[in-house]
Amino acid sequence: MTSAAAPVLDKEPAGRSRSDARSTRVESLLARFHQVRNFTNALCVNLEPEDFVVQSMPDVSPTKWHLAHTTWFFETFILKKFVSGYRADVPDYAYLFNSYYNAAGDMHRRDLRGLISRPTVREAQRYRSSIDAHMDNLLSDADENLIEEIEPILILGIHHEQQHQELLVTDIKHVFAQNPLYPVFRSGKDGALRRPDAAARRPCQFVDFEEATVEIGHDGSGFSYDNEGPQHRALVPAFSLASRPVTNGEFLQFIEDNGYSRPEFWLSLGWMTVNEQRWQAPLYWLKRDGAWWNFTLSGFRPVAESQPVTHVSYFEADAYANWADARLPTEFEWECAASNRPVEGNFVENEAFHPQPASASGRTQDLHQMFGDVWEWTRSAYSPYPGYRAAPGALGEYNGKFMCNQYVLRGGSCATSRTHIRRTYRNFFQPEKRWQFTGIRLARDSQ
Repeated sequence: MTSAAAPVLDKEPAGRSRSDARSTRVESLLARFHQVRNFTNALCVNLEPEDFVVQSMPDVSPTKWHLAHTTWFFETFILKKFVSGYRADVPDYAYLFNSYYNAAGDMHRRDLRGLISRPTVREAQRYRSSIDAHMDNLLSDADENLIEEIEPILILGIHHEQQHQELLVTDIKHVFAQNPLYPVFRSGKDGALRRPDAAARRPCQFVDFEEATVEIGHDGSGFSYDNEGPQHRALVPAFSLASRPVTNGEFLQFIEDNGYSRPEFWLSLGWMTVNEQRWQAPLYWLKRDGAWWNFTLSGFRPVAESQPVTHVSYFEADAYANWADARLPTEFEWECAASNRPVEGNFVENEAFHPQPASASGRTQDLHQMFGDVWEWTRSAYSPYPGYRAAPGALGEYNGKFMCNQYVLRGGSCATSRTHIRRTYRNFFQPEKRWQFTGIRLARDSQ
């Protein structure tokens, strides 16, 4: 089961009743719940009803489905469990909006989600409002013991919704990219887009790390997903890590050196995929009149050489690393390098909706953009940590059953919430996937 550790409440100050402490706790939980739910709605404000229902490939879910599925989560795992005699207004939603929780019941096929014209967008939004109201009533009337039971699942549901906020953004980008009109999802906020500066134009530096035995994984304080633990010690040999992600300009050199047509750089399965899919550049790149253009959520634009390259698969990241006489880092190296670094960066709250150039602030030989901008592929297969056991029940299916044929990514992206990411966070995708904001940071063995 994906775990959410309940916040530790301070001892009650003199003169403060247990009732006051309970009310404060409930108010805090509801405020967080509504903040996240409202942000999901805010991401949709510029969409038309037709935009909500398109499924452009099996990996993409329609926006309407994201709105309903995140609502189904709270209804299924909280309301049905803790509200005596609860009856769903539309029982069939349990089938339509379950994703992969086999223990929670049957589900509609993922690749057919775009065929669900009903419920309508308006009905899906009413469903959200109805469940939000039920959650308000449940928490407002709950005693301390019930709150203790509900809180871990509620916090999990909040983080689950933040995951789907990111998917909503990346999925609508893929949907819009299929439209020859190249619709604009959102113009980047004034001040959110960084101008190219010297830091992005400088040659990439490598930061050295000595061999060390380090603690890997979450320490159990605050929320974490179950795949981030148990915390354990790991030997990390000496290595060097690039000071920033690979930029579009650097990746262009790989393209111009015929990197996509030279099998010596590619894994066998990667080479097969490149030829089958006819890849010649990252996803969303298009060459016009001899120049590379890039579809972004803010429109169709020339490729900016100073921005981190994104929408590349593990296969492309690994091939680029081989071409550059380097390699991808392990997830343990990445976590070691990220320790004690602030979780700061270009996140979805910035509303830039695209990776930005490195900032000129800070030392040249330091690590930049460890968080935000692009998810960074590691060479680590997604597998359980020593001692990991998935919990029984539907929520135990959250992470454990996907630990096969996938690679770990670290650091978050421009579509990730800053309150959702942490240095122990383990994202994971199959090596051919490209529609997420995935990028590259190089590593080398120490000489």
